[in-house]
Order: sequence, then C-alpha cells, then structure tokens
Amino acid sequence: MGALSKSILLFVLNWLDAQLTIFWVRSNVATEGNGLMARLLDMGNAPFLITKLAIGAFAAYMLYRCSHLKTARYGMSLVLTVYFALMVVHATTGMSALG
Repeated sequence: MGALSKSILLFVLNWLDAQLTIFWVRSNVATEGNGLMARLLDMGNAPFLITKLAIGAFAAYMLYRCSHLKTARYGMSLVLTVYFALMVVHATTGMSALG
C-alpha cells in the first residue's frame, strides 16, 4: 500500500472514530476518554468533529509529505495500528450496547 493510500485510510479511520465516538457518547453508552476532546464534545458535535478532523487531516498530510523519512513511515504504521485497535474498541462497545 502506498503512502497516499495509507494517508487516506488514516483520515477515514479518524473520521469513523469521530462519528462513532459522537454516537456512543450521545447514546450514553460511553464517554470520551480524552479530556480536551470531551470538553469540545460538551460544546457540541460540530466543535468536536471540526477539531478531530482538522487534527486527523494535518497528521495524515504530514505523514504523507514526509513518507520518504523512515520515522514518518514508522509513525504511519503505528498510528494505523492504534486506529485499527480503536475500531475493535468501537465494535466491542457496540456489541456490549446491543447486549
């Protein structure tokens, strides 16, 4: 998988994480674990989503632009692994919420 594809995947996983977080928090199934993001979510969905997507887009872009560096390639692998683990957490939350 190329650097551009990985960056797009990172952004999509970040967007999906944001959407699922909003859904679980608004459904009173889970809470936001990041204190800063929890405050933004308390302000409303839009501030949370805009901030989350802006940070995710910046990270994806920087990791793409620096993909010629070994550190950036390692960082991309690490962050994609973390996001895949988060998707497992979201799936587990969903299964738990449904009984």
